[in-house]
Amino acid sequence: MAKAGSETVVVVDFGSQLVQLIARRVRSQNVFCRIVTSSASAQEIAAHNPVGIIFSGGPRSCHEDDAPRPDEKIFELGIPILGICYGSQVVCHMFGGRVEGASSRQYGHTIVHVTDRGNPLVHSLPDSFRAWMSHGDTIYHLPEGMKQSADTETAPNAIVYWPEKRFYGVQFHPEVVHTDVGDSVFHNFLYEICGCSGDWKMADFIETTVNKVREVVGDSRVVLGLSGGVDSSVTAMLLAKAIGSQLSCIFVNNGLLRLKEEQEVQRNFSGKFGLDFHYVDAADRFLHALAGVTDPEVKRKRIGHLFIEIFDEEASRIQNVKFLAQGTLYPDVIESVAAHGGPTAKIKSHHNVGGLPEKMNLKLVEPLRELFKDEVREVGVKLGLPEHLVWRHPFPGPGLAVRILGEVTKERCDMLRKADDIFITEIKAAGLYREIWQAFVVLLPVNAVGVMGDERTYENAVVLRAVESRDGMTADWFRMPQEVLNRISNRIINEVKGINRVAYDISSKPPATIEWE
Repeated sequence: MAKAGSETVVVVDFGSQLVQLIARRVRSQNVFCRIVTSSASAQEIAAHNPVGIIFSGGPRSCHEDDAPRPDEKIFELGIPILGICYGSQVVCHMFGGRVEGASSRQYGHTIVHVTDRGNPLVHSLPDSFRAWMSHGDTIYHLPEGMKQSADTETAPNAIVYWPEKRFYGVQFHPEVVHTDVGDSVFHNFLYEICGCSGDWKMADFIETTVNKVREVVGDSRVVLGLSGGVDSSVTAMLLAKAIGSQLSCIFVNNGLLRLKEEQEVQRNFSGKFGLDFHYVDAADRFLHALAGVTDPEVKRKRIGHLFIEIFDEEASRIQNVKFLAQGTLYPDVIESVAAHGGPTAKIKSHHNVGGLPEKMNLKLVEPLRELFKDEVREVGVKLGLPEHLVWRHPFPGPGLAVRILGEVTKERCDMLRKADDIFITEIKAAGLYREIWQAFVVLLPVNAVGVMGDERTYENAVVLRAVESRDGMTADWFRMPQEVLNRISNRIINEVKGINRVAYDISSKPPATIEWE
């Protein structure tokens, strides 16, 4: 992914759900980043010739007997190290400091107060700033030689540094957008401490990925599951640049799409961009496979297996197909599996990651697998993808199946499709679409009492969900204007038969996820 000679920072993964978000922040500073597992030896890390090392957070307590720990010889390399949350705690613990469970866990925003300006990590930071905490343990005493640079009401060592070992630690999470000075923390570490020049650009990703795809694929053909969303559309453009006529795009109508989406995708891609486009109507097959299923994990796996089955069938009609391409992004991977072999906890399976069968006839090609949505959009712009496609809101691969809580039926899909279309139409009419990362409607498996025309009703309830985010790993609920919400609610209740109640979701991620299933 990096061009020859690019500066590299190595992130050591201790199981954080946000480990790739750390890499994202580094890349946004024009520095290439590579992730390794917590078991990586100092020799393995040194082989990457890094200018800096970052220890990620993690779900464990560093004083547990089997908690992951870095190789102590890493500290003999003379390379600057930034420890984040667990990454800071584990270093303090290893060298004789005291880390214990706090009297109360600290999650969410807190105010950090800088106490020592001698640490170059805090040079450009204000005296006090808002940061995002997510930890149950606290550093109470530091190892000899380590110094405090900042504190909070509950964390006496919120920022620390150890000049002798070139170690810098923060108790908060600078990688999330909820930390006001996150970009400054990474900039200080990369440029003031590691001496980076910033020689890596997104154009390097396109060039190296194109070359890698050509090397892996050779003269074989590739089929791409094209949904028409941002991820698969950018994947199509990237693969078309790499292998041209060796690519065949297959669009499967699974019956779980948004209103009139099958027509829109065909209009956008059939005969466009030089793509070999195939349309498959498999709505009945998917709805049959989901009949009676209410468990979201089962839904995802059935959808994933059926997608692969259909792609195999279509690929058998095309000569020399050996690869299946997907628009998988890193948030999909990190929520589905333990990324990079690290101790990451699984949150949910994604149909194109954890939902895939163990044995497949086609090999996978996932060129966007290490990118976030904002990076994918940047790639799309550089590849010339039309703006209305680049800025489409994310839509899950399983489609409406994971926005219909409970059993998925054609009737319930049609009801949700209409409600969702009203929501998006009104958001666009209010000029809010580009301000919102993702917006959709969830159909609940409950009925609510209502009154329509002086008569009692007992019909479906729906929830509106709209969030702000930069990368999908963290998100906050969008403060929708009251008049817009009122208009949306009135239209849904009046125009969509079977719905008599509309609610608005005001939970953030974490602790919630963006999607409901």
